[in-house]
Amino acid sequence: MARLLPGTRALRTLEAAARHLNFTRAADELGLTPAAVSHQIKEIEDQLGLVLFTRTSRTIRLTEAGTVLFEASADALDRLGRAVSRAQKLTRGTALLK
Repeated sequence: MARLLPGTRALRTLEAAARHLNFTRAADELGLTPAAVSHQIKEIEDQLGLVLFTRTSRTIRLTEAGTVLFEASADALDRLGRAVSRAQKLTRGTALLK
């Protein structure tokens, strides 16, 4: 059975929202509206069947599941970023040799 995983855009949204613990600040960083961030987080929660944030009228907090996914998404995005950097350096190196 295939596992459904959030895409990189969703993971970036989750990572920013969890790091800031604020949908408005995450939205500013990502160039989205706070409503779009909230909607994307809700979609991830529905897709995974998990509650990632505890919401009150003025604050959000990570749940235990949210903390696990925040740490994993931050690590995954960092690793992907480094891999892209290495791949671009390889491409630049071969382009110079031609």
